[in-house]
Amino acid sequence: MTMKMAYFDCFAGASGDMILGALLDAGLDLSVLRSELNTLGLSYWTLDRQDVVKGGIGGSQAMVRVDDGHHHHRHLSDITAIIEKSGLDPAVKRDSVRIFNRLAQAEAKVHNTTVDQIHFHEVGAMDAILDVVGGVAGIHALGIERIVCSPLNVGSGTIDCAHGTLPVPAPATAELVRGCPIYSSGVDGELLTPTGAAILTTLADDFGPMPSMTVDCIGFGAGSADRAIANMLRVFIGSAAEHGKAFAMEQTATVETTIDDMNPQIYEHLMERVLSLGVLDIFMQPVQMKKNRNGTLVTILCRPERVTAVADILFRETTTIGLRWRLDNRFTLQREFITVKTRFGPIRCKAAILGDERINLTPEYDDCRRVALAHNVPLKAVLEEAGCQALAMASRQAR
Repeated sequence: MTMKMAYFDCFAGASGDMILGALLDAGLDLSVLRSELNTLGLSYWTLDRQDVVKGGIGGSQAMVRVDDGHHHHRHLSDITAIIEKSGLDPAVKRDSVRIFNRLAQAEAKVHNTTVDQIHFHEVGAMDAILDVVGGVAGIHALGIERIVCSPLNVGSGTIDCAHGTLPVPAPATAELVRGCPIYSSGVDGELLTPTGAAILTTLADDFGPMPSMTVDCIGFGAGSADRAIANMLRVFIGSAAEHGKAFAMEQTATVETTIDDMNPQIYEHLMERVLSLGVLDIFMQPVQMKKNRNGTLVTILCRPERVTAVADILFRETTTIGLRWRLDNRFTLQREFITVKTRFGPIRCKAAILGDERINLTPEYDDCRRVALAHNVPLKAVLEEAGCQALAMASRQAR
């Protein structure tokens, strides 16, 4: 089976109108989008699509216009009421409210106040409501089931707004991208806006390189400014194999370093320190290095947000003066623990789930070792019995 997927390539950041423009350029019907937005019951606005060229690349610019006298500062409750009372699909309402809730939480943290007291200023203006709801409605109208996003180019320098001159990324944007991969290519100005950050970080299922997919259409959504980089957001829309309940795809980071001048006893301490961070795995391999020196390749698998912490431990605890890291994609099976009864007592076993099938039943080493020590029996005997009991349980359930 396949599912419809969108990959947002944020090489020049993203904003609400750039997301709208990219979707329109990729085939979203403008009349369908207008019809969806009309259900909000708002007046004094227009939405048009304009063909533009930025940095030699042709694309679409979403032109959202609101009469100057009808930009209102609103609270979260006002915006939520507008969305909930609309005729939008329930899924569009849900995702739109989620986005504004995240915006409110980010603004509240930045201004050291509560969500209820936040006045949204630019973000709460009607054009931003149209951007957020329009982006969500457009994604649903195109039938997109999964969204993957590239690392976010945030820009650099400063930005002038209602609160004065602020650093880029703006404080609210910085809050919204916590835990997401970001970078600055050195382009001056705000490339990633709070609205763009809120939409993508709320709706994206994953961040990283483009996943395996069959591309059906590509859209370029233009921003209003002219920059040193083509001010465009690119979206790829197509189909990908639906792994569904069988296994999931996630992004991990791999950190590596080779060491040839360290006391081997330190490796045990290093492993304990690294594992205390909650990394996914650490392993070591003997390698032959330059000048025919024997060395050790240390490889650590972790979540992308833990890379800096892992690097800090490696530099502090080992003799390395450099390391490598990269982002990888991996497939994982669903896992669950079952407890089996043995003559030595209950022992947990880890089961991997593939579709509706329970596979790879493995007794937990720590449980088996504890039981073996408690009963003064060989560890291999406990492992063997726990494994047999787990297989017997799986066989009974299969019937």
